[in-house]
Amino acid sequence: MTSKLTEVGIDCHDAERMATFWCAALGWKIVDRDEDEVEIGDGSGSPTLIFLPVPESKTIKNRIHLDVRAVDGDQEAEVERLIGLGARHVDIGQGDVTWVVLADPEGNEFCVLQGAP
Repeated sequence: MTSKLTEVGIDCHDAERMATFWCAALGWKIVDRDEDEVEIGDGSGSPTLIFLPVPESKTIKNRIHLDVRAVDGDQEAEVERLIGLGARHVDIGQGDVTWVVLADPEGNEFCVLQGAP
């Protein structure tokens, strides 16, 4: 027997804001919401992201992060699009690498990889 990944929980201050950013970034939609939490996904039954409000702020580099790729493989254009949605460049000591490290509106790091998925 094995387990299946169904959801990734992301702590945040503003679940609606984070869901809006990540829906736009990934082309997903809100699939569920309750009193405070917002869940997004692609509607296919693949793992979803759930944004969970917490009172504390992020203080250090994430222990887990998301990696994304531009559907058309244009990393530079995708980075600019994500920045236009509210992401920002961050330096976590990555040095000279092929991926670009960004942070979402609440400071959670994620990488934009080269090439098509």
